[in-house]
Amino acid sequence: MESSTRSGSRLLSEGPAEGLGLRGLPGTQVAGIVGLGSYAPERVLTNCDLTRIVDTDDDWIVSRTGISERRVCAPGETTADMAFRAADRALKDAGIPGAEIDLVIVATATSDAPFPSTASIVQDRIGAGRAGAFDLAAACSGFIYSLAVGSQFIQSGTYRRVLVIGAEALSRITNWRDRTTCVLFGDGAGAAVLGPVAPGEGVLAFDLGSDGSGAELLKVGAGGWGHPLTTGDELERTHTIQMSGGEVFKFAVRVVEESTRRALDAAGLRVEDIDCFVPHQANIRIIDAAVRRLGLDESRVYNNVQRYGNTSAASIPLALDEARREGRLRIGDTVALTGFGAGLSWASCVLNWCGTGARA
Repeated sequence: MESSTRSGSRLLSEGPAEGLGLRGLPGTQVAGIVGLGSYAPERVLTNCDLTRIVDTDDDWIVSRTGISERRVCAPGETTADMAFRAADRALKDAGIPGAEIDLVIVATATSDAPFPSTASIVQDRIGAGRAGAFDLAAACSGFIYSLAVGSQFIQSGTYRRVLVIGAEALSRITNWRDRTTCVLFGDGAGAAVLGPVAPGEGVLAFDLGSDGSGAELLKVGAGGWGHPLTTGDELERTHTIQMSGGEVFKFAVRVVEESTRRALDAAGLRVEDIDCFVPHQANIRIIDAAVRRLGLDESRVYNNVQRYGNTSAASIPLALDEARREGRLRIGDTVALTGFGAGLSWASCVLNWCGTGARA
């Protein structure tokens, strides 16, 4: 990637800003995850199914990505539908009704329409009549970006309950003739209810960053007003995911390590303190290479990419919810989350797992 001198650009080679630590700030509340929920469509698309669509095979896909199957939306099923189902489960897990939610944030690159926001649709469906709502666009980093934004509202005392959702219908923007990308992506949603928790628990630190000089490496080229939609072959090529796989791979491996370390430093912790590491589920080779660079024991890493593929903003909350249900998260555990994707963007979060369920 070429270097950039534009104001605000923070390139990896220049050492992006330090992560933001959130412990010990006077006069603030502490935010934590008090409810989790996820949803994946019923339809399973296996690697064998893909061999009937493009020139590929199961061994080729598994060896390069670690993915065996992914979920695909049913006809008529929308991003808002999936977001609502994940949100409903998270609310039940938190033990609170939708009416108690003060703010809804949906991280997505596949909103149902340019407007209204997917968050507004979800806000109505959960009965959060007094809540604000908006979508956040940071691609695969979006859930952690939303987690950071939602946490600030709680820490400042502005809101008490914030619902954060990552939801994607990537099958709608996948070029099913391109075997280098169509094998990667799937659909799904994950949600977290944020609320005040005891000091020392919950969210400890964030690291957020972006390098817009790499924007062309991973994109959907058309659909915005800078490049309106056309028809025919041009539509299939420009209105679907385009990726320079090799460059994105190198970026991802590097940034997972660097961003995770910055967030840990901001929290006053070390890699050895991580009990459960939940990275963006993009590609098992990226995850394995980054984990080796971190020097983290593989037993502390949670992966479900083999079952769901890359679900973009949904991947981390979906994996976090599964890890919790499988007993991988214990009260007091140090949990690290790391996302990366289009923008190019990255985001990491370190938290002390305080468990889910109703709180006063």
